[in-house]
Amino acid sequence: MEKLDKRRSSLEIIADMLRLGEAGKTEIMYSVNMSYFQLQKYLNFLLERGLIDRVALGNPSVTYRVTKKGLGVLRSIDGVLEALELKETLEPHSSEENNER
Repeated sequence: MEKLDKRRSSLEIIADMLRLGEAGKTEIMYSVNMSYFQLQKYLNFLLERGLIDRVALGNPSVTYRVTKKGLGVLRSIDGVLEALELKETLEPHSSEENNER
């Protein structure tokens, strides 16, 4: 079977971010392997669409948590990646029950 370009698509990056469950900016950057500029762009995209929430833990500590809508989108992305045989076996870092609100 022919392999595609190794670079990740925007959908794969979004899925990788959503799989983290809840994390701060530094953890997201290192876990998803992205620059700060890319991080800001993707966080804004996900926040605007209600796929993640910004959780204030105290000044200036903030984390980002996947929403119920975000989990649904993650399932859809994973289904497409699986159908195209592009999905690696990765599970969310935290349980879905803790993230559903």
